[in-house]
Amino acid sequence: MIRQFDIITEADARQIETGATVELAAGGHVTPLARDTLNARRVTVVPAGSVDPAIPADVAPRADIRRVAIVSDHTAIPLRKAIVRHLRGRGFAVDDMGVESSTSVDYPDTAAMVAKAVARGEADAGIALDGAGIGSAIAANKVRGVRAAMCPDETIARYSREHNGANVLTLGATLLAGPEAAIRIVDVWLGTPMKEPRYIRRLLKIRRLEDAF
Repeated sequence: MIRQFDIITEADARQIETGATVELAAGGHVTPLARDTLNARRVTVVPAGSVDPAIPADVAPRADIRRVAIVSDHTAIPLRKAIVRHLRGRGFAVDDMGVESSTSVDYPDTAAMVAKAVARGEADAGIALDGAGIGSAIAANKVRGVRAAMCPDETIARYSREHNGANVLTLGATLLAGPEAAIRIVDVWLGTPMKEPRYIRRLLKIRRLEDAF
C-alpha cells in the first residue's frame, strides 16, 4: 500500500524505504531537509490519488534516475565515452561496463550486462549502444522486467518513457549525427517521467505476458 503524507519531515523521510513511492496530499509540504533525504534514498513523491493501489509500485520505471548503467559494443566506444562524460558532469552515478577493445563483440552479450543490472535494481536505468541499436533492444527485452526501446530521436525517446515506461535506452552509433545528437536523446529520455495511471496500468499487462510465457 502506498503511504500518504500531509507533510514529510526529515524524520519521516528517514523512515521511508529506499526506492519507495509515496503520495503527498493536495496542499502538502516537503521540508527542505526532507527533500534532500528523499533524494538520497531515491524516494519518489507523487500527488495523492495518482497511484492505483492495484498496481505494484515497482511496475513503472523510476522517475528520479540517479544511477545509470551503460555499455557498448566495439562499434560505439567513442559515443559511449562521450555519454559517460556528459552524465558524470551532470552528477549521475554511472556504471561504465565497457567495452574497451575494438575487437568484435556480440551485442546480445553487451546488452545483457545492462539489462541484468536494471532488472536486479543495481541501476535505475540502462543505456546500451551498438551499430544500429536494434539488436541491443531485442536482446535486452529478453530479460524479465526490462523494457528496452531503440530511440533514433528525441520525440521517440520521450514517448518511450512517458507512454511505454522504457527502462533501457538503446542507440545506434552509425545512425546518429554525432555525440551531440545522442546526448540530446539521452537527456530527454532520462528527464521524462511516466506518471499517467492509464499508461502504467498497461505495463502490468506486459508483466503478465512475461509471466505467461
